[in-house]
Amino acid sequence: MNANEIIKSIEDAELKQEIPEFRVGDTVKVHAVIKEGNRERIQVFEGTVMKRQGGSNRETFTVRKFSNGVGVEKTWPLHSPHVNKIEVVRKGKVRRAKLNYLRGRVGKRAKVKEVVR
Repeated sequence: MNANEIIKSIEDAELKQEIPEFRVGDTVKVHAVIKEGNRERIQVFEGTVMKRQGGSNRETFTVRKFSNGVGVEKTWPLHSPHVNKIEVVRKGKVRRAKLNYLRGRVGKRAKVKEVVR
């Protein structure tokens, strides 16, 4: 057994089993575990998925929301133990893999069209 196979087996053990199907442009709620002193609580971060990148256990995703008129972006590892749950609120219709153009937009212009199903 070579080193690559050993690394691959360790990475496969770290993967989460139940990850919802979400893509760039979707609006999601990320339930993240926040540590404050000796207490833990779950904080919900709701926003638009800007990008997904990487693969296997290194995959990350970035979510952007507006908080008090200021754009806030957070990037999480998809298989992190700090990400408790991901809920898809609505599906978005986009034609890009990364939505960096949303950074310069505010208000209605920063919206993504919803997929009608």
